[in-house]
Amino acid sequence: MKRDGEPRVLAVSVTAAGARHAASLPYERHHGDLSDTVRQRWADVDAFVLFCAAGIAVRVIAPLLGSGAAAKRTDPAVVVVDEAARFVVPLVGGHGAGANSLAVDVAELLEATPVLTTATDAAGVPALDLLPGLVAVGDVAGATRAILDGARPSVTSDLPGGVQAWAAAVARWASPTPVSESGVTLAVTDRVDAPADVTLHPASLVAGVGASSDAPAGEALALLHSALAGAGLAPESVGLVATIERRAGDPVVTAFGRDVMAFTATELDPVEVPNPSATVRGAVGTASVAEAAALLAAGPGAQLVIDKVKGPHSTVAVARRARPRGSLTVVGLGPGAARHRTPAATAAVRGAECVIGYTLYVEQVDGLLRPDQDVVPSPIGAEADRCGEALRRAAAGQWVALVCSGDAGVFAMATLVLELAPRYGNPPVEIVPGVTASLGAASILGAPLAHDHALISLSDLLTPWELIERRLRAAAEADMAVALYNPRSARRTIQLQTAKDILLESRPASTPAGIVANATRPGQRVAMTTLGELDPADVDMVSMVIVGSSATRIVNGRMVTPRGFRT
Repeated sequence: MKRDGEPRVLAVSVTAAGARHAASLPYERHHGDLSDTVRQRWADVDAFVLFCAAGIAVRVIAPLLGSGAAAKRTDPAVVVVDEAARFVVPLVGGHGAGANSLAVDVAELLEATPVLTTATDAAGVPALDLLPGLVAVGDVAGATRAILDGARPSVTSDLPGGVQAWAAAVARWASPTPVSESGVTLAVTDRVDAPADVTLHPASLVAGVGASSDAPAGEALALLHSALAGAGLAPESVGLVATIERRAGDPVVTAFGRDVMAFTATELDPVEVPNPSATVRGAVGTASVAEAAALLAAGPGAQLVIDKVKGPHSTVAVARRARPRGSLTVVGLGPGAARHRTPAATAAVRGAECVIGYTLYVEQVDGLLRPDQDVVPSPIGAEADRCGEALRRAAAGQWVALVCSGDAGVFAMATLVLELAPRYGNPPVEIVPGVTASLGAASILGAPLAHDHALISLSDLLTPWELIERRLRAAAEADMAVALYNPRSARRTIQLQTAKDILLESRPASTPAGIVANATRPGQRVAMTTLGELDPADVDMVSMVIVGSSATRIVNGRMVTPRGFRT
């Protein structure tokens, strides 16, 4: 569905009820004539969310739909929502254009039910064209029909490490033997001539690019495609472009449409290559750019599969990885409700081969999970084991999402992941931020954290209580609003009362305080009180307690800590 940058989604309503529902969505909105709007915007949006009857939508879009298999990816996705916003139905572009994913997102935001009629989704069968890290080429529809009818296809791979290394999801549900009674064959390879019904191309290749400053934008790309064709290698398997730092942002490199990894001349020069050049060393400080960058980016054990190919102004080379490039994304899911989850968090979970997390948080993203994903829930308290498993899998080549509540870097897993990463070979780690619990609770109470404030956890399982007390006193004496994480549990019953007593030493009992339990989740409870009246018995582990500063006051029933703006 994404054509360039973020997907462009247009929600179109024709009734007052539809307009109210559309207002809950984070998309461009139009209220009025549905038919004219869809026709006029068909070519410049990636998806439509139509608040109307399915029959009306079908009649409107039918004349606009393209023909042939390519239309599944070029036509916009179309999703329909009924008048009462009870059901969300993807009409066209389920997989190719992302309508199924959009339907799930819209359903979560509207608290509706997504109705997915795509056969693989309905049957809980992995979709070949959506397997993470793989591009499916061949008779995808025919192979899918056979799988839906119960066939277990055979799968082979000619890549280092075999099927399990490059396509763990496939290896779990397909037969590893080269012969299949069903006659359905899958090949995991970066070659174009595999004898299989469906070829699955992983990102096993890295293209290295060297270029002069006056190289035309498309020259290296054309050179690469010609070289790949001559070697029988698939362009779909080129997952990364590597070059020297001074060319990282040049059009000749960005034209590839792939992530770019750039190296200094000092990093490139020691790499042994078959075709070093004294001229290149004299010009940029390294004897090789294209070959050296490809090998260096492809990682230990990589081999050149296409030596340096020269063009008028640029050179290209291609290396094959010895093992998949794994990564770990630590994902902050926000306080609970899907509407507070960022698009980056949703994309990270959907794009992962493996999703790991505390059971409650894994259940929180249940609607995003696919049948081919490896899902690893774990009990509360197993933080080190959870992070270690995520890092181990990433180091072995899997794309892993480790999900956390709130923000991954606030009383969550990001810090432990970064501390443990060196033990597992330092696989790439990305951190996706989320709306932390204090911000979720504060937004419900009003604006109690609008000025300087402190976030303090009352859990002494990992932090000595004496240190927590010192931090409470410092925040109290500094007259800052305080958000208290982990305020009370069945075993820790005295900490919140002690924190209350410490805060009362420096601020009046009339100071506004608020309790929010299950913020933005089902069973949300909100209590507005004062520091003096705050009853620890009303608080549990799913609660956030916010105590104002001396400046905090109640305005129309909401907690407000003024910034001091002139009014």
